Amino acid sequence: MSATPHRSSALSELPYAKPRTRGFLRIVRHGSGGGTIYVVTYHSLDRNPHALGQLPSPMLAEGATPLIDLLERLGVDFRLAEVREALEDILRLGSANIPDLWFTAEQLAQSHLTDS
Repeated sequence: MSATPHRSSALSELPYAKPRTRGFLRIVRHGSGGGTIYVVTYHSLDRNPHALGQLPSPMLAEGATPLIDLLERLGVDFRLAEVREALEDILRLGSANIPDLWFTAEQLAQSHLTDS
């Protein structure tokens, strides 16, 4: 008798690759100092932008530390030059985009960034 599992059972044990949505984060700063509020919106590039009820839901971060915490929960890689440049642009210009992000539906739901 063979000790290796049957091919179909071995395939069923492989981790299921969850589909990811491609898009970008738009971050807009309102105010300055201790009362700064950041509005973070995920814009999916995989959905029809003209469909009714398909507008992205924004999330608020009240201060710089909650913004960094939110980005960390989303899995944004702060080592990337695009991310660091976007954070600098938010401080200088008041808004920026973090491009080329991929999220699963679960990640978006946990962060409340799902389309409404």
